[in-house]
Amino acid sequence: MNIDAALLRAAQEGDAYLRLYRWDPPCLSFGRNEPAASRYDRGAIRKLDVDTVRRPTGGRAVWHDAEVTYAVAAPSDVFGTLHQSYVAIHEMLATAMCRIGVSASLAPRPSGRAPRPSAGACFGSPAGGEIVVDNRKLIGSAQIRTGGAFLQHGSILLEDGQDLVSRVTRGERPQMLATSLHTILERPVGFHEVAEAILAAAREQWPGVWREESVLPHIDGDDSFRDIDWTWRR
Repeated sequence: MNIDAALLRAAQEGDAYLRLYRWDPPCLSFGRNEPAASRYDRGAIRKLDVDTVRRPTGGRAVWHDAEVTYAVAAPSDVFGTLHQSYVAIHEMLATAMCRIGVSASLAPRPSGRAPRPSAGACFGSPAGGEIVVDNRKLIGSAQIRTGGAFLQHGSILLEDGQDLVSRVTRGERPQMLATSLHTILERPVGFHEVAEAILAAAREQWPGVWREESVLPHIDGDDSFRDIDWTWRR
């Protein structure tokens, strides 16, 4: 998460990034303003020996295990408004899903208010513009804007498993409306297959000079993302 935050700072200087990665070990992440301390059972999480972290973006809890995580950081005017950028990124991801045989679509914008951070798991319900297959969420995303730039990142599920969020939720447990590439395609789908499809779709839809680099922006000394008390501060 510190790396994604560093990408956001670099985007404030005019750079743009597409990052694809995975989690080792698996981890449960909370949204920036999510009331995790009251929503989730910390004791149950400890018993399961699950790591936790708080994301720099909003949204609700996500279990990161068998997935491809993407991050896009760029100046705010690259795609336009928050909604326009959300749609542009998801249209690119939907194209990538089609490349591997998945007929995906963007969820319609809800007529009412968006789900609150206290509403439970990210994959409990699709938000407007997120990618769904048969009304079940395949890709969950969140975005933050600051200093003239934005960071959007999200999870593309290779396998099922979001029910872990329900298992550690206090009170009424949310019903998961998630799906995975394995479930949809009825075969295992690997990280590299999805990553290659995303890179091809991004190069096709987003013109410009592309450079593939392993060098990441400078990461400052902010250790907040490692601080368990900061993670559970709310």
